Amino acid sequence: MSSYTPLCWSDIQAAHQQIAPYIHRTPVLTCHNLNVLAGCSLFFKCENFQKVGAFKIRGGMNAALSLPSQAIGRGLATHSSGNHAQAVAYAARQLGVKAYIVMPENSPAVKVNAVRSYGAEITFCAPNQAAREATLQEIVARTGAAFIHPYDDDRVICGQATCAKEFLEDVPDLQIVIAPVGGGGLLSGTCLSTHYLAPKTLVYGAEPQGAADAVLSLRSGRIEKAPYIQTIADGLLTTLSERTLRILSQHVQDILTVSDDEILAALRLVYERMKIVVEPSGVVPLAAVLKHPEVFAGKRVGVIFSGGNVDLSRFGGWFS
Repeated sequence: MSSYTPLCWSDIQAAHQQIAPYIHRTPVLTCHNLNVLAGCSLFFKCENFQKVGAFKIRGGMNAALSLPSQAIGRGLATHSSGNHAQAVAYAARQLGVKAYIVMPENSPAVKVNAVRSYGAEITFCAPNQAAREATLQEIVARTGAAFIHPYDDDRVICGQATCAKEFLEDVPDLQIVIAPVGGGGLLSGTCLSTHYLAPKTLVYGAEPQGAADAVLSLRSGRIEKAPYIQTIADGLLTTLSERTLRILSQHVQDILTVSDDEILAALRLVYERMKIVVEPSGVVPLAAVLKHPEVFAGKRVGVIFSGGNVDLSRFGGWFS
């Protein structure tokens, strides 16, 4: 596969400047107890404290602000199970236009309610990619709204890259950065910012075993589907695109997979030791660090907590 670097450092800098008025520069936290358990020095970039509760606002806002004014005026549209949906709905509200959001009918209630709170029009569909895309096409044809893809868009990837940009500016001597991977927008952006800011720093991805398509795609060099879909990490159910696969193939060291039991164990540790709320998708990188001590032992490791939108009604099932 040919090398592919669609975004230059100036693109990422410009995106960061463009979205700065609309986002938080999220904090980096540490936890001595988790360092001892992991056998390394952990630094957590807490996008669970971000606007809309997740990193997705970075890419969604950058894509929206990059549209021509005429396109913005017709509204914004997307399909998403939650966090990207919130990002596009929030961006539309900030810009004073309509948001049209397609969500799978099994989307977490906390994310559905958040999208509604931003004034978006929600259309539910069957919980599969084909239904998402078909429903969205109908809405775009009817409204003329601009489609902002959750990850297969250079403007979105550029916005997501600002997360690692901040991280590496605040903790410049990280030896490894690890981020969760679903469609690959965050991990692609993390790769690019790390490539430009800290080229000696290794980048890893982390993925649930119950949605393990990215690891297969990285190994084969083509888009693969997960053998089965069954995970509590609902934000990581999408497959890579050709665009994100090309970036990951060039820059990612490896993608590590974890079971739902390992995700829940990491989630419990974060809640009990760090006293902060992170969603299951967000702790997948920490679960991978704890599962693979031989990779991270003695290193300074940056872990991206991608979001904190948790459906509290599910707590009993997770920790019973």
